[in-house]
Order: sequence, then C-alpha cells, then structure tokens
Amino acid sequence: MKSKVLSVLEDKIQLIKTGEEAIYLVGPIKLPVNLDGETVEFKWYSWVQSEDVVEDFQVVIDRLSSAQLADLQQSSVLVYGDFEYEENALIRMHSICHTGDIFGSKRCDCGFQLKQSMKMMVEHGCGALFYLANHEGRGIGLFSKAMAYILQENGYDTVEANHALGFADDSRDYREAIEVLKALRAKPVTLITNNPKKLEALREAGLSVSGRTPLWGDVSEYNERYLETKREKSGHIV
Repeated sequence: MKSKVLSVLEDKIQLIKTGEEAIYLVGPIKLPVNLDGETVEFKWYSWVQSEDVVEDFQVVIDRLSSAQLADLQQSSVLVYGDFEYEENALIRMHSICHTGDIFGSKRCDCGFQLKQSMKMMVEHGCGALFYLANHEGRGIGLFSKAMAYILQENGYDTVEANHALGFADDSRDYREAIEVLKALRAKPVTLITNNPKKLEALREAGLSVSGRTPLWGDVSEYNERYLETKREKSGHIV
C-alpha cells in the first residue's frame, strides 16, 4: 500500500533545499475556482518547511501522520496559465487575512485585493498568487490582531496598535515564498502590490522583477483610516 501511494505522489513532490533545511512543495493540483460566477481552472500547490533534508519521499509521507500539521499553518500558491515559460507573468504575495479573506470584513482591503489579483492574472493570461500563512496582522497572529482591533476602536491606528502590543509595524517574512517562486519560474515577474517592502524583498533575493502593478480599491468609511495609515506610516505607494 505504501509503495502504491508513493507511486501516485512522488512525481508531485518537489524538494527545495535551503541550506540544511528543506521545503517540500506538492502539486500542481487542478483547482476549479468560482471567480464572479465563472469557473476558472487554476493549478494549486502547497508547501511545508522541514528542519532537515530528507530525499526519501516515503519517509516524508510517513512523517505526516505525526507532524500535526493541522495545528500549524501552511502556505500555498495558486497558479494560472503557463507560469514557468510565459514571458510576462503577474505575481502577488498575499498575506493571510482571516477577517477580510474569509468573512469579507470591510475594515481592511484584503478580501478585495485577493479576488482582484486573481482576476488580474486571468485577464493577463498568466500569474501566481502566493497565499502566505503566519502573516496575519502583518505577522502578529489572529489573537493579537483581535486585540489590535480593540485598540483601533479606541483611537489607535494600525501601526500604533501593533506597537502598543509590543510588535513591529510589519514583521512578515517572504523567504519561503521566494524559494518556491524560484522553483516555479526563472523568468522576470511583475509584482502586484502597493507595498515597497515586498518589492525590496524580491529584489534583495536576486529575483528579476520587471515591474510593479498597484492594487487600490474598495475604499469605504470602514477602512479609510486603515488605508491612510498604509500610505502615511507604512510607505505604501499611491
């Protein structure tokens, strides 16, 4: 049985070595997505990081049942088109936002940016949306984000609330996602973002970034101050 499972999975598992550690990338998997009432087929990958390098994928599979991955968060990437070989490709590094992406909260613009970036990639013909775990609240986590929201309801802006709780304004790390991007594509990419820190992270890692596409929208009375703080304190490009 183990041999049969391995024969099905081994061609879908890729080992990415990062020094003495490893990233295991699994995919692509066909993922039909409902995008504004239209079914669009994406290719989906997920990955997990390991503190050691194991080249025997049977051992990797055997470890899954004891790894308790459901207690942790894993990131994934949604790919559209011929991402490896197409000359022009859009990418977005999207940080998980429980309230915005799942519940459709209007306190931020995350849910809008998630859906809009997917539409942009389909219209462009090629792209990859990296959905990044452990980035909630710019890296402070969901529980801390809830406390930050309470502070924001009492006059703090997003940066002040993070600082008041003992966090940096933005502690997100893009290194894992960048390694996965390198494994999926060697050609230049255009980054969908308003955040210069994301652009800087890619370029510092030696990636070829051909440009940046802005993504503003869904402005309302509920997120005006949030968006203003992004521009004035976090350096987001208008």
